[in-house]
Amino acid sequence: MIFKPISRAALLRVLPFFFFICVLILRGLWPQDDSPQGLDGRSLYALQAGGAALLLAWGWPHYRELAHAPRLGDALLAVAMGVAVWWLWIALDAPWMRTTSPGPVFRPVDQAGQLLWGLLAVRWLGAALVVPLIEELFWRGWLMRWLEKSDFQAVDARQVGLYAVVMSTALFTMAHHEWFAAALAGLAYAGLYRRSGSLWSPVIAHAVTNGLLGGWVVMGGHWTYW
Repeated sequence: MIFKPISRAALLRVLPFFFFICVLILRGLWPQDDSPQGLDGRSLYALQAGGAALLLAWGWPHYRELAHAPRLGDALLAVAMGVAVWWLWIALDAPWMRTTSPGPVFRPVDQAGQLLWGLLAVRWLGAALVVPLIEELFWRGWLMRWLEKSDFQAVDARQVGLYAVVMSTALFTMAHHEWFAAALAGLAYAGLYRRSGSLWSPVIAHAVTNGLLGGWVVMGGHWTYW
């Protein structure tokens, strides 16, 4: 069954992600420009990433799955997988591989088309450092193992079954505009976690993917990916 009691340990992994999504929704309702009429909705990303980071710091002592660094081989594999997922994310761009309603686009440029470096730095750092942690703690660290067993902290990721992997990946996919690439990414990150038993493996891969994607977005002006 999917519906099971949520413990305090689960809430510590859910809250950073939940906060991030709530502010994302607020950003979608806010004007995304630098007009003088009010607060630029893009600046809400600092609240979005910063608030999630504070919640991560609050829960950090309880994240057992992040207590130990991965082995060198697992870390190198995670980096390679992160690069591969980034390439897939930008290569798999056929119309049927995307939904028709992307989230709010983050375009850190002024009305003259000049880059706003402060906004850009906040967005890139949030995507490369904060998002991998909150998403991997939520999707793989909690949900995937929780689907395996209510007492998810007692679940060794290396023993997670196919049902939990597929269901958590399906839900991860539904949360992304690039659904086809997201499905492959979710399976890749889950595979890394199951192989190594350390959540740092998918976190590293996710960070590499998002970091490279951010650089590609800025250099090519592919703002719809942000």
